[in-house]
Amino acid sequence: MKIYTKTGDKGTTALFGGTRVKKYNLRIESYGTVDELNSYIGLIKDQEISDTIKTVLLNIQNELFTLGAMLATPPEKETLKSGKERLNIPKVNVGSIEFLEKQIDSMDSELPQMTHFILPGGHQAVSFCHIARCVCRRAERLCVELNDNETINTDILIYLNRLSDYLFTLARKLTKDLQVEEIKWIPQKN
Repeated sequence: MKIYTKTGDKGTTALFGGTRVKKYNLRIESYGTVDELNSYIGLIKDQEISDTIKTVLLNIQNELFTLGAMLATPPEKETLKSGKERLNIPKVNVGSIEFLEKQIDSMDSELPQMTHFILPGGHQAVSFCHIARCVCRRAERLCVELNDNETINTDILIYLNRLSDYLFTLARKLTKDLQVEEIKWIPQKN
């Protein structure tokens, strides 16, 4: 299989099921942003962090690949004429969301209570978490807009919402683990 197909040379790409759309289509923007998020998660995973966190991040990367495939499948192409599902892989679901919630709760139980907003930074690994969180929020916004135009699986929206919470909590946990200062945002008076 060649890397280049030349089928997108005129500004279109194929969704799962064969429908061709412009590369700026909202569905493409949505799963493209999920792909960008997945790359940032890989960058976090490449940091000097615990193997336990790396395992969780690998799980998240796999879920994001699945989520991207779900987004790449338009509703009218989800099933074949025979009635069988076209996308024959386990979907992001309630169990995926609950996994993130358990990870958040576990990390949160070790952290001091938040009393202020927190400024991103302090360590490269922490900053990467905040960048990934921002990309995750953008992916979520795009998916919400997509859902307003054509229905998508609501577990996608919930998963992305919870994942941004996970990434924020991970940033706080890594701040603690790496023994760097968590800088509170305190508005400056002029």
